[in-house]
Amino acid sequence: MTKAEMQAEKIKEISGTDPYKCMKCGKCSASCPSFDEMDIKPHQFVSYVLNEDIEALANSKSLWKCLSCFACVERCPRDVKPGKIIDGARQLVVREKGGDYLKADEIPELLDEELPQQLLVSAFRRYRR
Repeated sequence: MTKAEMQAEKIKEISGTDPYKCMKCGKCSASCPSFDEMDIKPHQFVSYVLNEDIEALANSKSLWKCLSCFACVERCPRDVKPGKIIDGARQLVVREKGGDYLKADEIPELLDEELPQQLLVSAFRRYRR
């Protein structure tokens, strides 16, 4: 298995999505508030993962322009969840640069008394994979 194949599989695993269900309708991109600032649009992220062109994703400014608002996830009629694929690609890039999982015993020292609990739960869900 090539490095690109392994990276594509890791993105699928992290995101928990099935990019093969995408029918390229573009509803995800149409609902994206960052659409105009992206060089790779949300519906194209799915194609890049399927084509195992992970290096282009990693070098894309779109990877960091995504607001993680998940409007694309809500609009997708096939439950592909392109926002989660984008998030999976971000995590892959961070992990390859040396960052890795957030462990439960590391969380208490990062807490702020004014931090909403929903944010904490969201962060734990994101970084436990």
